[in-house]
Amino acid sequence: MSLKGKTLFITGASRGIGREIALKAAQDGANIVIAAKSTQEHPKLGGSIFTVAQEVEAVGGQALALQLDVRDQDAVVLAMKQAAAHFGGIDILINNAGAIKLSGVETLDPNRFDLMYQINTRAVMVCSQAALAYLKNSDNPHILNLSPPLNLDEKWFASYAPYTITKYGMSMLTLGMNQEFASYGVSVNSLWPRTIIATAAIEFSLGGKQLFSRARKPNIMADAAYRILNSEKRALTGRLLIDEEILRESGITDFSEYRYADSEDELMVDLFVKE
Repeated sequence: MSLKGKTLFITGASRGIGREIALKAAQDGANIVIAAKSTQEHPKLGGSIFTVAQEVEAVGGQALALQLDVRDQDAVVLAMKQAAAHFGGIDILINNAGAIKLSGVETLDPNRFDLMYQINTRAVMVCSQAALAYLKNSDNPHILNLSPPLNLDEKWFASYAPYTITKYGMSMLTLGMNQEFASYGVSVNSLWPRTIIATAAIEFSLGGKQLFSRARKPNIMADAAYRILNSEKRALTGRLLIDEEILRESGITDFSEYRYADSEDELMVDLFVKE
């Protein structure tokens, strides 16, 4: 397996899972477009498009850092054009950018819902639409959305239906685009973690850093994504995948290396995943 020479356009790649996928592909000598809003390191979150670009190049990849707000359709179209011109095309789109607020209908500010919808759902359509012209020219094109399996258990709607709706929208786009883009040879999948991942979303939105003892590192998602992106000619497509599931299909059975902390605490299963 290798992504050498492939061009990956990754949204939200300045930190977390997006950054980890970028570095994994860069080790093969891939071209990485780091498309995110952060041009300076956040005092709490760290990371920027430029720090990740440096990391990508340090491990053997080629980097293009582009400041991008995925809510801006014109900016997305321009960024895709710049990326394709710089690297000679686009082979892979990873829709990783996301927004989260676990509040119910009674208390959620509608403006916050608009933000989640625009980033979690609308941006997947906009970015995929803008990338498609370039993906059509790739010999093994992929779209990978960081979104969950569709689990209609009421518990996923009871307390935070607005967020659930926007993430499920991504997954439904996966299923739709898989069929719509089949004639172009584009593989379209979703990927979601079985357990919580030690990221800023957990630290600041889902309970705090103390949960990291029950979390895995982002590299498990990168390793799973790597296997998906190396599948060829739509051999793997139209699936709403779980990281551990795809790695098990690849023959991996020991997941201890992915634990964030040397702890005996039970790993916490992520949202939308059946226990």
